[in-house]
Amino acid sequence: MPINNLLDINGWDIRKALKLFRKSNPPLLEWLISEIVYYDAYGFKEEMIEVRQQVFSPRASLHHYLNMAKGNYRDYLQDEYVKIKKYFYVLRPLLACMWIEKYNTNPPILFQEMVDDLLSDTDIKTEILELLRRKIAGEELNNEKRINVLNQFIEEKFEYLTEFAKSCASEIDDPTARLDELYRKYLKMVWDSE
Repeated sequence: MPINNLLDINGWDIRKALKLFRKSNPPLLEWLISEIVYYDAYGFKEEMIEVRQQVFSPRASLHHYLNMAKGNYRDYLQDEYVKIKKYFYVLRPLLACMWIEKYNTNPPILFQEMVDDLLSDTDIKTEILELLRRKIAGEELNNEKRINVLNQFIEEKFEYLTEFAKSCASEIDDPTARLDELYRKYLKMVWDSE
């Protein structure tokens, strides 16, 4: 729901949230671990956090982040001159895929945490950290010459992660009974309190 040109609100009712949760919806999983919380009541979020590993699908999450990274790469980083800030639109989901491969868990929200943990190539890490430094400093990251070393890194990771995603297991225990229990519990809790 748009509030004005700068702010909007996103959210779902409990039924839709649990359906998305069951499908291992990456944005929902990220929202659960966000440090920014405007309102939290009844303990629903904490219970979702407790069962999130039971619903986490590495395969679904990999496909989500990989498709996002590939789409942004195709749309923003193909020309000789590109909007440099768009590298983050590709690197964050790409690092999320790398995190899933390494830890088999939902990735952290903080970009810096993934950079520090996942990147050992000093040239790549240096380029990314310099972009991050410039962004944090408030520098305009407008059109500049494409950073070929980053494009090469991205393309190599796309190739590798695409193959990895194909072999990634997608089977998880069916969480429906547990999620139905949560649904009934919180509906009763909310309606009984009114």
